[in-house]
Amino acid sequence: MAGLFKRLFDSGYRELKRVEKIANKIDALAPVMKNLSDDELKNKTNEFKQRLVNGETLEDLLVEAFAVVREASTRVLGMTPFYVQLVGGLVLHYGNVAEMKTGEGKTLTATMPAYLNALTGKGVHIVTVNEYLARRDATDMGRLFNWLGLSVGLNLHEMSREEKQQAFSCDITYTTNNELAFDYLRDNMVLYQKDMVLRGLNYAIIDEVDSIIIDEARTPLIISGGKKRNANLYRAADAFVKSLTTEDYDYDLRTRNVQLSEQGIAKAEKAFGISNLFDVSHAVLLHHINNALKANIVMQRDVDYVVHNGEVIIVDPFTGRLMHGRQWSEGLHQAVEAKEGVKIKEETMTMATITFQNFFRMYNKLAGMTGTAKTEEEEFLDIYNMYVVEVPTNKPVIRIDDEDLIFATKDAKYKALVEDVLERHKKGQPVLIGTIAVETSELISEYLRKKGIKHNVLNAKNHEREAEIIAHAGEKYAVTIATNMAGRGTDIKLGPGVVELGGLAVLGTERHESRRIDNQLRGRSGR
Repeated sequence: MAGLFKRLFDSGYRELKRVEKIANKIDALAPVMKNLSDDELKNKTNEFKQRLVNGETLEDLLVEAFAVVREASTRVLGMTPFYVQLVGGLVLHYGNVAEMKTGEGKTLTATMPAYLNALTGKGVHIVTVNEYLARRDATDMGRLFNWLGLSVGLNLHEMSREEKQQAFSCDITYTTNNELAFDYLRDNMVLYQKDMVLRGLNYAIIDEVDSIIIDEARTPLIISGGKKRNANLYRAADAFVKSLTTEDYDYDLRTRNVQLSEQGIAKAEKAFGISNLFDVSHAVLLHHINNALKANIVMQRDVDYVVHNGEVIIVDPFTGRLMHGRQWSEGLHQAVEAKEGVKIKEETMTMATITFQNFFRMYNKLAGMTGTAKTEEEEFLDIYNMYVVEVPTNKPVIRIDDEDLIFATKDAKYKALVEDVLERHKKGQPVLIGTIAVETSELISEYLRKKGIKHNVLNAKNHEREAEIIAHAGEKYAVTIATNMAGRGTDIKLGPGVVELGGLAVLGTERHESRRIDNQLRGRSGR
């Protein structure tokens, strides 16, 4: 194991040293680019395209193209990419994972490899975790690409087929991972090629890459059809399960498995008037009872799902975001709907399915960026053949990491947390509280409310406002509760006078199952 980590470290370190040499050459071109007029700089795009036609490769253009984007960014956006952003951009160009800490400017970093690879005319997809970020980045960075003569598209869920075709015909397209994969599935169901929206999978840059292709790697994306009617059976099974006592089933908390005990089986046979529940003729009934057991005993409201406008919506266990349009398969979703007493959707059959892992591996070249990938570098290499390269920060990280505090009871822990928040809040220091479940965030919110502390709660129930809430989390007197560190991708900018108060204080209510999510929360402070 030690040998493996040394090999991975050496590979990432060698790659870093290799791209730093190229970054030095790009850096050296800055004065040359500065002397070009706007028209001369803009014309570089046509010049590069012609050189590709004449037989040159992207590698031949790389240094000059990156230098062009850097200078154009200074003029159009008023932002000059730092040296470390050049390094990050090169890591992305070579199809690897750039681990860049929160606030190091990953959005701007991606513009350089995106521009270079878009020159081929085969399309570049920049993939984000939600539509707000896709829309924001397409608008903000789109100004830069448009100025340089490239077209920019934005792919959204509500778009028509024609609008999607237009978005994907652009040189660079901003999209979410969900919508992109579903577009691929829909493309595989059309009869005529003219109805397809994607024109190939050439090069993708994935933001929050660890979340999308590691955490959600095996999440099946499913397009359903061919409806089956079983609503009454779901209700009957649900009513039966609700009548059971803890003696009637066995529940393994660790594996989250639940099944009827001998006593429960006897009750089921009596309730449904049958002699043998496990007879093949009762297989459908048994399946519905098992789903009802899981829905009632295992699945927790406001942890695994929320009920919004009479609809059961799944909560993403990794990001805490709502997964609109997704359903659990094999009838589990309908069992949860029966449990909650909402309208039961008709169960459907799977028409097309794919996982993120299988989808993104189809790209000719894949790259990703995130603040936390080093802990998963073995998976990135084994599954996607991508190195994780730690890009140094532009300035040293000044965060102070305190030791964990352990409490005898949850109540004691939450009271101590609220006292700490109260103390910091009195002097105006902003506080970000991280939780692992919607339920916990609402519990802490109640504690804070009793103390009269004004605060914002960011969880699956109000994730539409996540970017807005997170954007203000660094201002004086701000107190923000975030579940599973939703709101990533949005900068927390410190308000005036906050640095003198100690900066943003980050408090975690408990450790996450994944060390990387702890690091995501920790990474919001100390930049």
